Amino acid sequence: MERLICLAIGYVCGLFQTSYIIGRLHKTDIREHGSGNAGTTNALRTFGKKAGILTLLGDCLKCVAAIVLVRVFLGKTYGDILPLLSLYAAAGCILGHNFPFYLKFRGGKGIAASVGFILAFDWRIFLICAVIFFALFFTTHYVSLCSLSAYLAAFAAIIVLGQGGAYGMDASHTMEMYVVMGLLTALAFFRHRANIMRLAKGTENRVYLGKKDKK
Repeated sequence: MERLICLAIGYVCGLFQTSYIIGRLHKTDIREHGSGNAGTTNALRTFGKKAGILTLLGDCLKCVAAIVLVRVFLGKTYGDILPLLSLYAAAGCILGHNFPFYLKFRGGKGIAASVGFILAFDWRIFLICAVIFFALFFTTHYVSLCSLSAYLAAFAAIIVLGQGGAYGMDASHTMEMYVVMGLLTALAFFRHRANIMRLAKGTENRVYLGKKDKK
């Protein structure tokens, strides 16, 4: 039951669609522009840097909020498995972001929300992912490649730290945590399947923080 509660809390938080709200302020539906995705990268391309930054912050913070709420309300009762429950809250938030019922289940890809999840879950993993993301970004400018690489790194880091006893849970709950994280990683790859195809074909769009480098 506690797992379902965490998923529900996360899903409700995930329904706050930052880029969709920003789009409506511009009297448009962001899902009708660019990649059709209600996420940070499309907000950046469609509405500019300010909108991209606001979308990133909003989507990160809603996942942080979900984890904080679970820790506040369930921490005392389920303290021994709190890392696992935090992961369920993050999963719910990512599902709410990706599949919001009031937008006919057409949301984003969950990367910005996942940034918030990693930040609130374990700052060590956040630093690892940040280094990998930006190292790849400034050499390739493929946001999808950076995001998926960082996701794989987060998955691997959780396993390494978990096996080292970093989260203080017994073997069965630690293994369950790996399974949930593995499913989130698989979901991220599934949501980026079109990007993966374009990367393979060499047609994926690049993103630049400054003026686009003409090549």
